[in-house]
Amino acid sequence: MADKLLLRALGGETLPTPPVWMMRQAGRYLPEYRATRARAGDFLTLCYTPELAAEVTLQPIRRFGFDAAIMFADILLVPDALGQRVWFEPGEGPRLDPIASADAVARLRPADAVHDRLAPIYETLRLTRRELPPATTLIGFAGAPWTVASYMIAGRGTPAQEPAHDFMRADRAAFAALIDRVTGATIHYLNAQIEAGAEVVKLFDSWAGSLTGRDFDDFALDPARRIIAGVKARHPDVPVIAFPRGAGDRYRGFARATGADCVALDQSLDAGWAARELQPDGCVQGNLDPALLVSGGARLIEETRRIRDTFAGGPHVFNLGHGITPDAQIDNVALMIETLRERR
Repeated sequence: MADKLLLRALGGETLPTPPVWMMRQAGRYLPEYRATRARAGDFLTLCYTPELAAEVTLQPIRRFGFDAAIMFADILLVPDALGQRVWFEPGEGPRLDPIASADAVARLRPADAVHDRLAPIYETLRLTRRELPPATTLIGFAGAPWTVASYMIAGRGTPAQEPAHDFMRADRAAFAALIDRVTGATIHYLNAQIEAGAEVVKLFDSWAGSLTGRDFDDFALDPARRIIAGVKARHPDVPVIAFPRGAGDRYRGFARATGADCVALDQSLDAGWAARELQPDGCVQGNLDPALLVSGGARLIEETRRIRDTFAGGPHVFNLGHGITPDAQIDNVALMIETLRERR
């Protein structure tokens, strides 16, 4: 751990320069990723082929020297393991057979049945861990239940998760049962990732911002609390990063309420506010606008320095406010890292 900057920051240490990694750092902006993706033939095959998934996990580490690698997978592997049909349309994204009733929820596999289907993901972690540099931390992850359920209900991504909200209003009990099923499966999945070599796990609630009031408490905050408790019960020393993207003021107290070791911040949050209101509770992660890795230039340098310096008084992991986009420029990623580390 003495050499693993990410683990030190997540443990509450304030470092002279924060560790850095990027959400979706293994992705389409890299030519080596595109070549490996072409070899796989389709996206799910890439996810479920450990040798290829480990290769793309390692590619950004070789190129940029990030302080952490995040395993290559997808949040919709959990619905796939629960028995829902999942596929990816080229150029369009994920598709699922929509869940439209309480009966459809009941037909899903039990939460503890996901293990065998997800076994290739654990092998990806084992292969990656063996190849990583000693100072590089390996991160596992899962989608948070609300975000995953929104895809399961709509059968695809939607602008404001309207089908999931409609299902919730029409049959809150059935919706809660779906959240419970995904929550249980996620606990099994993350614990197995840790046992396969993940040193940190992250919970992505990409659509948390569309929940408010009691719905946020019941379907974003409480499932995160249950998942983190389920992980900590078996692996008390493994840090958990929570990402309630778009939560706004509901970020306040989220780490305390859920037991998260770190909260990841989206780019809409003011860094100064987050340093005052969130960082006293522990590590924060973020929150450079991904668009700056497209445009680059002086603005990228200025914002990288500003975020680094704003969070310099407490534990901080430098990252983006959301995933890197396919049109990001490789030279801009290198410039971001060089700027961040310029005081080393």
